[in-house]
Amino acid sequence: MPLGTEIAQALGQRLSYCGRKFSFDVTRLRLPNGAEGEWECIRHPGGALAVPFTNDGQLVLVRQYRFAMQGRLLEFPAGTVEVGEDPAKTIRREIEEETGYSAATWRNLGDFPIAPGYSDELIYAYLATDLTRLETPPSQDDDEDIEVVLMTPAVFEETVRSGVMVDAKTVTSYFLAKPFLVS
Repeated sequence: MPLGTEIAQALGQRLSYCGRKFSFDVTRLRLPNGAEGEWECIRHPGGALAVPFTNDGQLVLVRQYRFAMQGRLLEFPAGTVEVGEDPAKTIRREIEEETGYSAATWRNLGDFPIAPGYSDELIYAYLATDLTRLETPPSQDDDEDIEVVLMTPAVFEETVRSGVMVDAKTVTSYFLAKPFLVS
């Protein structure tokens, strides 16, 4: 049977919280196999991510402070998809805001769940090429602390292997984009 065709039956909900970017609930479910229990879930509208690749063979990443990790992580530019917004529109805005680059060519790399054990968030990944540096980059959002970092794919792969904190959506999206990276 194809993935996602069986649906659990909701038996009730005992906790719900709605925040600025996501909501959280605890729901009692009956699984397709008949097992019952409570599951916690973060409900998220999804995120869009770009793998920006310059004409001279550099990946454009950001080193961003992440409160939950209490430190900076290396990431590709990404942002939360607004309710009803096309993820392609989201990432076109985010790449400019976070990196100061715009892209003339976009390739959809697909989407994937980021943490299916506790969240319904999907990441919509794109390869962004034919980059142009904006003359006047837009200012960052007030709640962001971002540094732009350029590196070759080889250096990026070594960075991941070395144990530097790189988030999972970035590593996954890099390997989705890798067959299309031509310098």
